[in-house]
Amino acid sequence: MQADQPDSREKKKILVVDDNQDSRELVMKILGKKNYQLLEAYDGEDALNKIMTEKPDLVLMDISMPKIDGYEVTRRVKAMEEYQDIPIVALTAHAMKGDCEKALAAGCKGYITKPINIREFSQQIKQYFQ
Repeated sequence: MQADQPDSREKKKILVVDDNQDSRELVMKILGKKNYQLLEAYDGEDALNKIMTEKPDLVLMDISMPKIDGYEVTRRVKAMEEYQDIPIVALTAHAMKGDCEKALAAGCKGYITKPINIREFSQQIKQYFQ
């Protein structure tokens, strides 16, 4: 392999969790232009399964989802020793007073509001890998 070609093992794996397909596709489109391996989950149960099978380097977690919301998924992941070091970033339209604190209390490492700022989003994500 040539030195200027990135090895696929070097790609950071990001799991994008959102029950809204349009939101998920937008995030995937923005991050697809970067050197990331992208995975998708459409609800909290799917997210838990993918976290345990794929062990992503970062999870972008919608908060409002059917069945299991993003807060509960985050609490469950942080309760499992093998996965508790995976950073989870809340990616949500919830922007009410206290929502950020609630996400952080659940175990999220960060909080990004929707609609996302397309120009800044990649840089926001990059900070979680430094």
